[in-house]
Amino acid sequence: MAQKMTDEEWRAFVSHGTRTAKLSTVRTDGRPHVAPIWFLLDGDDVVFNTGKDTVKGRNLARDGRVALCVDDDRPPFDYVVLQGRAVISEDLDEVRHWATRIGARYMGEERAEEFGVRNGVPGELLVRVRIDRVLAEKAVAD
Repeated sequence: MAQKMTDEEWRAFVSHGTRTAKLSTVRTDGRPHVAPIWFLLDGDDVVFNTGKDTVKGRNLARDGRVALCVDDDRPPFDYVVLQGRAVISEDLDEVRHWATRIGARYMGEERAEEFGVRNGVPGELLVRVRIDRVLAEKAVAD
């Protein structure tokens, strides 16, 4: 029987290793758009980068509502769904700072600066999602 994760458990779960999130945004016609993202948890916010002209970048600029799912697809199966509203920044110092930190998580400290330089450029966005709803369960198949 699935068990609810505590606040501490779900935060540790989404921050573990190089788990990606599946980000869902809202298209202009109301259909969902889902894309995998690299991210970091910063307090009560999820932080990630994306291009201004990507589907998710355009969707977020128009409608900031998002849902993210992070899961472990190995038995007994755990998952966390986070919902909130995105705030976008084009401040290049912020974009580069977070792109570097996110690069460190997914590619290692030795390549962090490379990803900060690559993704900290005009046309890239920093997206900060204030988490307002959490659904987190562990051991779903037990």
